[in-house]
Amino acid sequence: MHIEPGVVDGAKIALSYATALGTLGLAAKMAMDTVRKDGGLPPLAVRSVITTVLVFSFFQILPHYPVGVSEVHFILGSTLFLIFGAGPAAIGLMAGLLLQGVFFAPIDLPQYGMNITTLILPLFAMSLIAKKIIPANIAYKDVTYKQALALSTAYQGGIVVWVAFWAFYGNGFGAENLAQISAFSAAYMLVIVVEPLADLGVLAVAKNIDKFRDSGVFQKRLYQPSV
Repeated sequence: MHIEPGVVDGAKIALSYATALGTLGLAAKMAMDTVRKDGGLPPLAVRSVITTVLVFSFFQILPHYPVGVSEVHFILGSTLFLIFGAGPAAIGLMAGLLLQGVFFAPIDLPQYGMNITTLILPLFAMSLIAKKIIPANIAYKDVTYKQALALSTAYQGGIVVWVAFWAFYGNGFGAENLAQISAFSAAYMLVIVVEPLADLGVLAVAKNIDKFRDSGVFQKRLYQPSV
């Protein structure tokens, strides 16, 4: 999902600064929701450190392939959301991406505003969808494959939409650009095949480490219904 250098440049890159500010606002809202409703500041800090390490590993260690206008990554956004919550997931995605750029890919730093927009806005949308499709009396450890698939589709689909937006915004609607966007979109949506299985696998592990339910390491909703 990294926007390749040169896709958006010159004066056009100013739009990414505006979307990044909005993204930071949404991330702050999700973080404050965690503070108010899910244990306070210490759990937010602990979970954010964990998600940052995980996201950095996802970007730097897991396989990733350049396709068309961007790269295909296994970000596992729905997994982070289900285990740690929207606030820590948002902080981890932003911080992990920044660390990866600073230490290993400084060429990506000018695109940082676009990239966090691409990651965080779908996360926020997915958190709203989760409220609609997962009943309040269901703990996240008990979500079904269908529910996990819906969350993954929403998140990865949102990423594809934002990558396409930046590519069209930067390079127009020519045939070559359209072909590159289509190639990326087709390749990236294959992640949907893997992510729900990862979700269910991690949730199965969570069921067997119930002793951590009150540790603050995981979000309360992982083990407890919200009603």
